[in-house]
Amino acid sequence: MKVRRIVTNFATADITLAKSFYHDILGLELLMDHGWIATYGSPDEMGIQISFASQGGSNTTTPDLSIEVDDVDEAYVRMKESGFQIEYGPADEPWGVRRFYVRDPFGKLINILAHH
Repeated sequence: MKVRRIVTNFATADITLAKSFYHDILGLELLMDHGWIATYGSPDEMGIQISFASQGGSNTTTPDLSIEVDDVDEAYVRMKESGFQIEYGPADEPWGVRRFYVRDPFGKLINILAHH
C-alpha cells in the first residue's frame, strides 16, 4: 500500500466564504462542488487540495484530514489490526469513493479513501 494523495478539509458552515480567498485571490480553480463541500485546486499535477465542508458527506462529521491510498481495504485492515478506533465505514459512497474514518493518535478524525 502507498499513499497517493493527502487532502486537508476545513469545517465551515458557509463554504462560499472560501471563493474570494482561494479562487479570486490565490487563483485556485473550483474542482468540485457537491453543495456541502467545495474543493479548490489546480489542473496541474500537484496532489494538494483544500476543501471546505459543512459535513463529511453521508451526514458524517467533517474529517480533519483526508488521505487517498491505492488500497482502502488494506489500509482498513492495518488500522484495525493496530488497534486504531474506526469511526465510520468502510463505505462505498455515491460520489465514487470507498472510505472509512479513523482517529489518529492525536484524536484527529482521518478520512482514508480510494476512488473507484
